[in-house]
Amino acid sequence: MDNRGKSSGDQNDAGEIKYRGVRKRPWGKYAAEIRDSAKQGARVWLGTFNTAEEAARAYDKAAYNMRGRYAILNFPEEYNLPSTSSHFHTPSDSGSGSREVFEFEYYDDKLLEELLDDNDDSQKGKKRG
Repeated sequence: MDNRGKSSGDQNDAGEIKYRGVRKRPWGKYAAEIRDSAKQGARVWLGTFNTAEEAARAYDKAAYNMRGRYAILNFPEEYNLPSTSSHFHTPSDSGSGSREVFEFEYYDDKLLEELLDDNDDSQKGKKRG
């Protein structure tokens, strides 16, 4: 199996915690962004940060401002939300066996129709231009 392009396959990142909305840049800084469902899922750039935790907190602030108590956060305890609102598991959870997590996000009907149309076109071998 080819792991190129996947940070989980990198030897250097093996012990690193992954946060929602955060990517590590090749030069070591962390980028944060979020998708805005009010703008058909457009990406909103949050900035570049020195640490993954700073980037994760920027994501949490934007997510909470957009979605309120329904936001899925990296640090839900900082917003007085139950830790179950986060889809990340703590290291203590890893000993209890594997679990599968499903995450749902709301998109408006127009975007969903466009996504379905794109999928239908690609299955028929058509190219959109």
